[in-house]
Amino acid sequence: MRYSIIGSGAIGSAIAGHFAKANIPVSVANTRGPESLKTLADQLGSAIVPSDLTSALGADVVILAVPFEAVKDVLREGSSWSGRVIVDATNAIDFKTFGPADLGGIPSSAFVAKLAPHASVVKGFNHILARILAREPDDGRGYGRRTLFISGDQPEAKQIVVQLMERLGFAAIDLGKFSEGGLLHQYGGPLTSHSLVQQEMKGTGMADWDIIEH
Repeated sequence: MRYSIIGSGAIGSAIAGHFAKANIPVSVANTRGPESLKTLADQLGSAIVPSDLTSALGADVVILAVPFEAVKDVLREGSSWSGRVIVDATNAIDFKTFGPADLGGIPSSAFVAKLAPHASVVKGFNHILARILAREPDDGRGYGRRTLFISGDQPEAKQIVVQLMERLGFAAIDLGKFSEGGLLHQYGGPLTSHSLVQQEMKGTGMADWDIIEH
């Protein structure tokens, strides 16, 4: 499976760091070209492959980590989305008010899905601050594994993303469809900025969650 990250800002770089630590090769691209990514690749190691935008958009799993207002132009560079997964790590922000952007009542990831016909879109990696996302998934304090929320309308695509998050060391919680639980973790939702850690309840095989930062 080929992975790519589109965007090398705070969120994209944080996600790239986890790929590097897990030694999972990932193409990273932005609108400025591969040369602009040399420093990031040097810092993180050989798992990070600077790529041009068109090539990176051809991956099996494309993690979209660009400003929401850039999504339309970026996805225009891709083609033949059928059978591929887009992980929407964007947040639809109205920077005049710093509230959620007015999308006419459409969940932000459903809006992204309209821009990439036939792609399987999953919301994820978006709900916590980049500086927290960049930390070790267990935070080094013995609490457990940091939780990442996902949502989407296609179960098979969500399972692919859950498996990726697990490989990166996180615990994933599926909130359901975009129009249901997905509204909880898109920008402005009640789970936005909450950082949860999953802990195994000793002797039960069950899990409990603590909010440790928000």
